[in-house]
Amino acid sequence: MKKIFTTLILLFTALMPIIAQNNMERLEKQAVEIISKMTLDEKISQMMNETPGIERLGIEPYDYWNEGLHGVGRNGRATVFPEPIGLGATFDTELVKQIGDAIATESRAKYIVARKNKNFARYTGLTFWSPNVNIFRDPRWGRGMETYGEDPFLTGTLGTAFVKGMQGEDPVYLKVAACGKHFAVHSGPEATRHSANIEPSKKDLWETYLPAFKMLVQEADVEIIMGAYNRVYGESCSGSKFLLTDVLRKQWGFKGHIVSDCEAVADIYQGHGIVKTPAEAAATAVKSGLNIECGSTLKGLKEALQQNLITEEDLDKALKPLMMTRLKLGILGKDENCPYNNFSEKDICSPEHIALAKKAAVESMVLLKNDGILPLKKDIHTLFVTGAGAADAFWLMGNYFGISDRYCTYLQGIVSKVSSGTAVNYRPGVLENSPTRNPINWAVDEAAGADYTIVVMGNNGNLEGEEGEAIDSDTKGDRTTLKIPECQMKFLKQIYDKKKVFEKKTGGIIVVLTGGSPVDVREISKLADAVIMAWYPGQEGGYALGDLIFGDENFSGRLPVTFPEDGDKLPAFEDYSMKNRTYKYMSDNIFYPFGYGLSYGKVSYTNPSAVMNNDLTLEVKTFVTNSSDKLTNETLQVYVSVPGAGKDAPREQLAAFKRVELKPNSTTEVVLKIDAERLKTVEEDGSLRLRSGVYKVFIGGAAPSKRTKDLGVSVVETEVKIK
Repeated sequence: MKKIFTTLILLFTALMPIIAQNNMERLEKQAVEIISKMTLDEKISQMMNETPGIERLGIEPYDYWNEGLHGVGRNGRATVFPEPIGLGATFDTELVKQIGDAIATESRAKYIVARKNKNFARYTGLTFWSPNVNIFRDPRWGRGMETYGEDPFLTGTLGTAFVKGMQGEDPVYLKVAACGKHFAVHSGPEATRHSANIEPSKKDLWETYLPAFKMLVQEADVEIIMGAYNRVYGESCSGSKFLLTDVLRKQWGFKGHIVSDCEAVADIYQGHGIVKTPAEAAATAVKSGLNIECGSTLKGLKEALQQNLITEEDLDKALKPLMMTRLKLGILGKDENCPYNNFSEKDICSPEHIALAKKAAVESMVLLKNDGILPLKKDIHTLFVTGAGAADAFWLMGNYFGISDRYCTYLQGIVSKVSSGTAVNYRPGVLENSPTRNPINWAVDEAAGADYTIVVMGNNGNLEGEEGEAIDSDTKGDRTTLKIPECQMKFLKQIYDKKKVFEKKTGGIIVVLTGGSPVDVREISKLADAVIMAWYPGQEGGYALGDLIFGDENFSGRLPVTFPEDGDKLPAFEDYSMKNRTYKYMSDNIFYPFGYGLSYGKVSYTNPSAVMNNDLTLEVKTFVTNSSDKLTNETLQVYVSVPGAGKDAPREQLAAFKRVELKPNSTTEVVLKIDAERLKTVEEDGSLRLRSGVYKVFIGGAAPSKRTKDLGVSVVETEVKIK
């Protein structure tokens, strides 16, 4: 019987691809049939994000625009996870996949409820314009918070995991449709994105700006790609034959649909001035490979047809991937075969999702400095909590956020942990970006007089973000400096100076930094005994911070982006050359390196080795020791330096990473296998080449640099010869 059962399983497994292929062919025939029954006006109406219903064909109204960057966004109650830059700091691929799955579960449940209520509004659909896999090349970019950081491999790996979690594992149907954005070569400035023409070198294009998108297409089978606002090599990214057809479809084999960023098709004739009329812009976009627009400029397609700029066959070709997406979601008419039809309200903000948000927040926070003050004991005598963001839930959210029915502010999380016998007090003490008007500020004396003072300071969504959302920014969300607002820095210095008067300079100042991007921490690190980068940690951020500060959890977050020493030494923001940008191309001006983060453990690396196997995988081994009495999660990182790659090549580049749990006072051998593809060099013409020679391999707790060594981070080095 067992043998028969095993045989049946093997037979079923063998038949699965055939069944999936047959089902996919069935959906393709259905898509073609639906399109054939549409009138010309109906076809055009289905090529903009807000599509009307076609009752005679059983098609309901549908808006393709939904957001799920770190939770279902802009659509009522949903679990709010850390902003993606914080997820990047986890270096936790499986966690990011689980978050994608949780977001998809909640969105399905919300979709089902909305449709029962005949609600077809924006943000109720199942096509999510997430994740953002642009490279955080410049820390001044206001939207850098939406990304997984500055490294293409980390970004692509986490983005791939997120997409797989979002879209599910069914071979035919999608749980939701995910979207890689913004394709391509976009990371600020916000103020010029509608008119800028970017002409990166072919090397920078293929080495930095495109790899994450390629991973999403070829490893995650992402369903949607969104074109960026800017031009690349003179073509609008939403009307670029090179990007949308030659690269995306022909080279990478992308099968899904391509959407423009919002009003980017209008930019083809308005912002960029490539053509003169809406009809010409619409024709340019569709002929280049665009399937659907966020906006309404494609209404000009009817005039474009009349002017013979485009054919109805072009419209049919563009429509097919759109219809396929909705068929694979099981929402173009009722589809009982779709396995994702049975979610309900109980799946929204479930205990499991809340626990996942807490875990992600804990893993995301990075301990930048600790002079031995942390973890705090819970029975300390006096504690003062202060800062503009300490008791404000908005400082947890970031952008593209959802709205939870529970938030734990930093103040609440701290108070939930400390002893009931501890005297805890709180005052904001300072405004986020304005001088204090009252010459009397009790918060300074109270903060200075406490045994320990926790100051929550930094940026929030009013100070940084997208073009129209950062209302306290006069640069449309970008930052001209990496410095914290002057009023906040003045407040911190007042507390420090007064502590000296009270002879409590060593009594303890703990700074909790918020925000979605690097800040200038030179002075902060001198004034504070401990510094924590909390990012925008989502709804459970306060609980996570409390657990970490008081030692119920150990820090494991690592920086997914370099913290420069001096922001004034950065290249011009508008310059898209990668020279002197990110850890891969920077030799100095590094204050905290990529991959850096402290913990309560004491971790060291020894006995590294690297061998190239016959199957062209690089096998890397090392011993990792935790010589503390704390359970520690270490993020082991492998960097490779390629011989003879030229002066513009990366100094080192991340080739692998792994979170490793280390028991107290223990040593563990870790083995990693790295595919040869990760070792290839991008040549000046954009081609890939596996060079022969002796490769340097670095294994440790941060990207190798002089600053890394000065900070005392353990990094060991070995070599491997590749023929």
